[in-house]
Amino acid sequence: MQFDDPDRVRSLDELKQWNYPGTALAVLGSPIAHSVSPAMHNAALNLMGQTQQLFLDWRYFKFDTPPEILPRALEQLHAAGFQGINLTIPHKVQAVDLVVEIDPGAKLSGAVNTLHRRANGWAGYNSDGYGMEQALRRELGVDLKDATVILLGAGGAARAAAVQCLQSGVAELWIGNRNQERLGGLIELLQEAPGSERVRGFDLSEPPAELPRQAVIVNATSLGLKDEDPAPIDLARFAPETKVYDMTYGVENALARSAKHYQMAYADGLSMLVWQGVRSLEIWTGAQVPAQAMMDGACHAKGYEPRRA
Repeated sequence: MQFDDPDRVRSLDELKQWNYPGTALAVLGSPIAHSVSPAMHNAALNLMGQTQQLFLDWRYFKFDTPPEILPRALEQLHAAGFQGINLTIPHKVQAVDLVVEIDPGAKLSGAVNTLHRRANGWAGYNSDGYGMEQALRRELGVDLKDATVILLGAGGAARAAAVQCLQSGVAELWIGNRNQERLGGLIELLQEAPGSERVRGFDLSEPPAELPRQAVIVNATSLGLKDEDPAPIDLARFAPETKVYDMTYGVENALARSAKHYQMAYADGLSMLVWQGVRSLEIWTGAQVPAQAMMDGACHAKGYEPRRA
């Protein structure tokens, strides 16, 4: 079996003959071909291996994993000796019921994106919230403490973001979603979190008049992954001092164009991807992780101009 191309999309069938001699990590999703996680993590591991021999044989792979086979996939990856796993769409919520232990923050969010090997299964963590907070601070100069945040979406990434906002002490957290049943489920889940009285939900298709005019807007919806997607919310209703963080990246979408039109500070989600990856790799290795190497790997994989982590 060939292991010289970690970026190749692999199938679960390959685990039947898996014989990688080093320490293996993986990302699971469906679809997964677009993921830059292998390029990002392997860039960091290559640099770490130059000063710490332990990491010379660590490699990160990607597997296309439809949701109906996720339980079997996790069992087979564990049996094959994988040290850690990242989970992306659509696995983050489903996997909560498949781990043998779970970090309190991840349990509260109801979603996991990082699994760490245990003798009897996987321990679940969520690094998305950490990634978002680091990205907001570094890209937009935003400190979540005492901030007013308008979070768009109620999926796995939004859940982690909401928990991070409350744990970091936001003044107000408004959560907007079009599917009211899913929104209600998230708000109910957050009732167990300290500061839940600061949460207010709203219908994203009909934003209320009392929605703050100046805030930090975080787009955790899938709108923006395609250039032709509409903006998830009309920025015309907000003050120019509003700052916009979009978890999507790689496309100058309608939200980015609108923020530019209204002269609002805007950043896309590549930095969040990098910083959640930093946290995942810290969990797996127990070592300091070179964030800039991860950013360089991600930018190179996507053909972007170099950025600072």
